[in-house]
Amino acid sequence: QVQLVESGGGLVQTGGSLTLSCAASGRAFWRYAMGWFRQGPGKEREFVAAINWRGDVTDFPDYVKGRFTISTDNAKNAAYLQMNSLKPEDTAVYYCAAGSSDALYTRLYDYWGQGTQVTVSS
Repeated sequence: QVQLVESGGGLVQTGGSLTLSCAASGRAFWRYAMGWFRQGPGKEREFVAAINWRGDVTDFPDYVKGRFTISTDNAKNAAYLQMNSLKPEDTAVYYCAAGSSDALYTRLYDYWGQGTQVTVSS
């Protein structure tokens, strides 16, 4: 069982940056693939980023590629999402997720956090 708590959301202007953190508790955190998803107002949840447990394989969709980076710190049981060049369309609740190594490819995760709000003003 893994519990996930996101933090770091807030209000930022277009072009600004934010770093989201995901604190994990539970056993064998280092074995999990970690992902970030978001759900904007009136939209379905969408994939944002993923990283394998070694930290050497990442995946991003085109709409954030080059602007967002994902990392983990297994010693701290934490994952991070660095977001740069933010746009109003990045406004959403951002969720951290953990899953088996297959999740990196299937985008199917077992554990989810409660989310943190990111608002980008124009």
